[in-house]
Amino acid sequence: MPNLIIPASEIMNNNVIEPAQQQPVISHNIIIIHPGSQNLRIGRASDPYPVTLHHAIARKRLRPDLIQVDTLLPAIYNDQNILAELDEARLQVSHILQSCLQSDGSRRYATPPQQISAFNRRSRLEVVRNTKEEPFSHENVIIGDDVLNLPENEEYNVFYPIRRGVFNIHAGVGGSLTSVLHDLETIWLHAIEKRLKIPRKHFPVYKVVLVIPDIFNRKHLSALMNLVLTRMNFNSCFLVQDHIAATFGAGFTSACVVDVGDQKTSISCVDDGISQPSTRIRLDYGGGDITVVFYRLLQKCSFPYKQCNLLKTKDAVLLQKLKEDFCHVDLDICGPREKSFEITSSEGCVQRVTLQVGDECLIAPLSLFTTDLLSITGTKGVHGQVSYEFQSEDPHDANYLRETSRKAAKENLDVTGDGPGNMSCLGNIPLPLDINSVMEEDIVEKEIFESEILLSIDQAIMQSIERCSEELRKKMYSCVLIVGGGMKFVGINTWLQNKISLQIPYMYRSEQMDVLTFLKETDPQITTWKGASLMATLESASELWIKSQDWLDNGAKTLREKAAFVW
Repeated sequence: MPNLIIPASEIMNNNVIEPAQQQPVISHNIIIIHPGSQNLRIGRASDPYPVTLHHAIARKRLRPDLIQVDTLLPAIYNDQNILAELDEARLQVSHILQSCLQSDGSRRYATPPQQISAFNRRSRLEVVRNTKEEPFSHENVIIGDDVLNLPENEEYNVFYPIRRGVFNIHAGVGGSLTSVLHDLETIWLHAIEKRLKIPRKHFPVYKVVLVIPDIFNRKHLSALMNLVLTRMNFNSCFLVQDHIAATFGAGFTSACVVDVGDQKTSISCVDDGISQPSTRIRLDYGGGDITVVFYRLLQKCSFPYKQCNLLKTKDAVLLQKLKEDFCHVDLDICGPREKSFEITSSEGCVQRVTLQVGDECLIAPLSLFTTDLLSITGTKGVHGQVSYEFQSEDPHDANYLRETSRKAAKENLDVTGDGPGNMSCLGNIPLPLDINSVMEEDIVEKEIFESEILLSIDQAIMQSIERCSEELRKKMYSCVLIVGGGMKFVGINTWLQNKISLQIPYMYRSEQMDVLTFLKETDPQITTWKGASLMATLESASELWIKSQDWLDNGAKTLREKAAFVW
């Protein structure tokens, strides 16, 4: 890691962000790539907004018996115990909502589900118009948004290279690391050549900023660097963690960053451009799981669109849109509300569906705080950063440091004599009898949060902040930054703020606590990308670039020396 540390406060310096001080030619030749579980955001550093496309690829099956179709939404686990647990959790949240007050001080009221179900059972699909669907292009490879328009029964395998915030590696077709990297290369090439209009022959004059998760796998990062610098032949690249980029994009020096994506939620505390390793948490749920919960709640109220199937891409896209349009956490909205939406059949017939919804629109987003509701999409894990992963290319890795520290400690014992009462030659500090434990805690940090209990989002924020040093905790409690597209619900920041406020220890309470989502009218989904584009143009970032020749010569150990985070 370089000695240079870029303070996040530099982004607030007018000399950095004034257009007159920027170098437009350099920023025009820098490509920012932010890959996610559902979307890829990519663009030049000089662009005001990124290009967003679906991060998926479909390939024609070479053999009919080799089938792999990754679905847009997680599948429902139709286990009776899980469904009963979900219904119990739904009633629990419903009772909490009924005990809440509206802004005028009056108590909320809920419409009986039987009344809403009776209305929805009477609802009929109304034909609006007929449309002519565009002919489908039967290409061997379908990329991006076109994957969402694949007709049913087409013999294509569908792959999402990233699931739950990590590489989608599995035992099925296309589940190897090599296959995942090949899919990423194909999607990124398509985005750069077709959407950014940059021909591949010009790649050697372009630089790439690659946004990576705050909890990373060293082997996978090395593979990504090899992909960008060797296979795609870009001039140079540097990696930036998504939470650090988010604070730059928001213009903060310190914040507890909460990134709620489609497949995962990640949390860490960032102070002056450094993500604190012990505070990093990744939860295996996101906006897609909320969509599935909402669908289940709609089914309990006799959802009029009976043919809806989560496994069908068009229906999954429809349910995501219904969640975005209907769901909220506004306590002033109560009682039944009539909504409508349109569906298009395979024959091109557009039909309008009318239905009533009640507190289901609030209960679904609040599954982030009541994780029993999320059990419908299966068992989920809680992950932390693992410091050590063996890499043959990096001889001075954590394993090397641990072994040399053990050897030095053993030699120290031999010099000072035997026995538990012996002191080190460095002072009156007793040397440990167990040589294997010497420096173990400092060098190899085990994965944290190894609990089978799934944390709610407020519990995870509290645990992350509590792992900060005492002087940082008050800072983190005063500013919680929400980014990503999985938590874009009206009023949910107020609900989260109230939940956290009740749990903050008295000594860390400040006069002001902010839970921030929409900053300067910027979509929270692009805050991280914007931050990475700003970082790329900083003069102090010049030492972070890893050139393709350096990578060819030194491989993964270059990251240990030049990465902007502790490798």
